[in-house]
This record gives sequence, structure tokens and C-alpha cells, in this order.
Amino acid sequence: MTDAQHYDVIVVGTGAGGGTIAHRLAATGKRILLLERGDYLPRERDNWDSTAVFVKGKYRAPEFWFDKHGNQFPPEVNYYVGGNTKFYGAALFRLRPEDFGELRHHDGISPAWPLSYEELEPYYTQAEHLYLVHGRHGEDPTEGPTSAQYAYPPVQHEPRIQQLSHDLEKQGLHPFHLPIGVNLTQDDRGRATHTSACIRCDRVDGFPCLVGAKSDAQVICVDPALEYDNVEMLTHADVRRLETDATGRSVTSVVATVGDGGGGGGGGGSTVEFSADIVVVACGAVNSAVLLLRSANDRHPQGLANSSDVVGRHYMRHNNLALMAVSREPNDTRFQKTLALHDWYLGSDDWEYPLGGIQMLGKSDSEQIHGEAPRWAGAVSPDMPFEVLAHHAVDFWLCGEDLPTPDNRVTLDRDGGIHLALDEKNNIGGLNHLRHKLQGMLGHLGMHEHHLLSRSIYLHKGMPIGATAHQAGTVRFGRDPADSALDVDCKAHDLDNLYVVDTSFFPSIGAVNPSLTAIANALRVGDRIADRLR
Repeated sequence: MTDAQHYDVIVVGTGAGGGTIAHRLAATGKRILLLERGDYLPRERDNWDSTAVFVKGKYRAPEFWFDKHGNQFPPEVNYYVGGNTKFYGAALFRLRPEDFGELRHHDGISPAWPLSYEELEPYYTQAEHLYLVHGRHGEDPTEGPTSAQYAYPPVQHEPRIQQLSHDLEKQGLHPFHLPIGVNLTQDDRGRATHTSACIRCDRVDGFPCLVGAKSDAQVICVDPALEYDNVEMLTHADVRRLETDATGRSVTSVVATVGDGGGGGGGGGSTVEFSADIVVVACGAVNSAVLLLRSANDRHPQGLANSSDVVGRHYMRHNNLALMAVSREPNDTRFQKTLALHDWYLGSDDWEYPLGGIQMLGKSDSEQIHGEAPRWAGAVSPDMPFEVLAHHAVDFWLCGEDLPTPDNRVTLDRDGGIHLALDEKNNIGGLNHLRHKLQGMLGHLGMHEHHLLSRSIYLHKGMPIGATAHQAGTVRFGRDPADSALDVDCKAHDLDNLYVVDTSFFPSIGAVNPSLTAIANALRVGDRIADRLR
């Protein structure tokens, strides 16, 4: 190993956690290396093509994991600079203050965090400003106190969604503008101005942004960080192991397979070792756990940072449901992802436990609906062609909390295959109540009563275990080394120079998209590491 391969900080992964912490540390002047398993996502027309993205899964990683029965399934993972944020919907919510405390659900307890909402709040504000979040604090009655307003006004509703907002208010509810990260400048009618990067198209949700106007980690953090001379990035670098010194207290080597161009599991390419004073892992909740487990040695026989035996355990991924209602009137909306509803987030008049939240999805088109047609046999009237159905579709995303249980876990087999054991019926009562709430209101919302179709296109055609976009919890943080892998600053209890800053650290997941919390935490941990480097 040459001196040229030693760095002050190595960051493994360039998504919401890794990309953000690299951005935070770039200005320190310290020598920083980003290792990314994939490459830059190709810019091409297929970025915005429904058949390519959803039906054919062109950009999903060509790999399979195994469920608890040993059956293969394709996970919803993408290995590109920016990680899964290249494909996320950029809905950037804060957790509710109650999510940081212990919450009782029908099927068990959502545990308290070792960190309070108040401690993370300043970083939430910084994250919202950094990621260009458009919204308006004060509209959502369940949100916590804020130290500053969003830096950008909410994305205005188009007419059909504005009517939906009015109709929900008539039901005594409190719809609010969904906080979303886009580089948008609006005129007084909500249209994109001629200088706006975002054009208010219908491709924000689940598609990579061809014009770079969605606030993903590559655009917002990685590219600006690389403008610093002290920051480097190596793509096609699949990190296979972390080696430690003889004491087991320090990571001394990051071993990667470099140059195969596939971003795959260690085939091809050459093996290269790097070293750093501090190593930050941010591969996603499943792959971060896999890397730590795969790095087992004599000092860490169960895997790195795993003296507590929690690494890989407590996997969470939300209880999600994508639903398509059919509006009586045509829905000409293009940028549909502008409204959310949290009135039943913590409970309702007929269910004492948390239900979760409702938000709008990106607008359905006929190609997406056609891809789901076999699942809807008998549900769609034969005189309603896909094009007509798409024109009348109003798309909702229902999100309920998954609970952390030790048997929901990531493990490796002898051949290095990734196994994901998951109880798919864990705490689904709240989600079912939320669906009934929505279904019962359809007639009052200008939609056909009882005309609600499951859209599993986001859940990979009936295999919910494959919907890993909101994965979290496998390397949880806490104050007690006996039941957590990381301390409150996300440093491994068992090692002096290893940090984990993706959603692995979550002890619970709440019922909102986890990205903003991962971003805010990466800013917080970045400050801790910067202090340490000084």
C-alpha cells in the first residue's frame, strides 16, 4: 500500500448518508475518498420511460437476494452515484417528535431513540435548506416545532389536487403541502419559470431526473463536494471487506474490487486496498449490515461492530400501499406529488394506535397501468381503456410504521448470498385502518366509491419483500453497547474509527419517508467527525 492510498476519511457509498457527509466534510480540507459501487447513471431518454424504468426495471441492480424460505427475489436497489436517491420521490419529511419517544402500536412497541427531536431539529432545518425542500411549516398539525421556515415556498397544487385539498378540508381534515426537494422556481400560477431547472413534469416519482432538477445526493452533495481538490471519488469500487488491526479496535484497510464496471458482487476487476484515519459506511441498511458481517475476523467473529449481535437484525421497511382511485372528472395533473395528510398519524376515533400518513404519488400513465393489468382482472370495467383509466387516476401512497423485531434480519450464507427474513404482516392493522379511512371518503372526494385499485408496480408485482426503498434499522444506534451497534454519534461501540450514517442507525422508522432524517443525521455526524479531525 502506498501513501497515495491513505486518506483522512473514506466514505463507502454516495447516497443520502454518504453523499451528504462527504459534502459536509469537503470544506475541512482533509483528504476524503468516496468509494461508489456503481457509476454515474446514464443520461438517456429511457430515464423518463415508464416501460424501461418500471416494467423492465432497466436501472435496478441485476442481483437477487433470498427470503426466509430460500426463494430468490429482485430487491429494489440501484447502484449509482447518488444511491437510491436517484430514484426516490424526494418527499423529505421530518419524523414527528413522538417518533423519537416510545410509541405503543397494536402489534408491539416502537422504541425510543437515544436522541431527541429537539437535538436533531437544527440539522433538519439545515437538511431542508441544503436539499431545496419546498413546503410550508405550520400547515401539518402533527409536525414538531421548527427553528426556521422552509427556504422555498410549497409546490403549488394543480387544479384537481387543489380541489382534493378543499374536499378534504370539508371533511374536517388538515391536508398540507407535501415537502419535496426540487430545484423549482414558480410563477404566480405555479408554473415553472423559464429559468427553472424543474419543469413540473410527471416523472419525479420513481424516475431519475434527466435534467438534474430533483434534489438527489449526486446533484446536491457529491458533485459540489468533488469541486474541492481534497475530495476524490472512485466508481466501480465494490467494497468487500474492512480489515482491522491486531487489537480489533481500528479499521486499517478498506478492501474493494475495482474496475469491473458492473457494480456487482465481487466478480471481475482487481482487488485494491485503501486506508484512512476514519471510515464511514453508508451502503444502505442491507448492504451496510452485509459489509460488517462479511468483515468478521478473530477479534470480531460475528462481524464488525457486532458484539451485541444486533447487526443485520431489526430490519424495517415501512408498511406501504400504493393505491389508485378513479376520479369522476378527468385528472389532468402532471406534477401530482404536492399533497399529504397526517390527521391519523398517531391514532383515530376508531383506532387508538398510530395509523400512519397519506401522500400523493407521481401520476399514473397508461404504460404503468398496462403493466399491472393482470393483477386487476375483473376490477377494471372492460369499457374503460387503460388510457382513459390513466386520465382519471388519482394516486395515493399510504405509509404505516413497521416495527423492529430481531428476527427480521439480514444474514449471509456460505456462498456470500444475502438472505432477508421478513414478517410481512408485522403491524399492518394501522395500514388497513388507513386504507378504510381513505376508501370511505372517496365519494366525498369526487371519486367513484369503492373504486380503489392496488398499485403494486412500486412493490415489484406482488413481492412486497422486494420493496426495499425505505430499508432501515440493521445497525442501530443506542447508549448501551449490549443492545446497539453504534453510539449516539453513530460510531461503532466496538471500534474507534468506524461510523455508519445511512438509515441503518434507525432504532424505529416512524411512518414518513426516512431520507430527510438520514440527511440530517449525516450533517450532525459530519460535524462530530470534523471536530475530531481538528
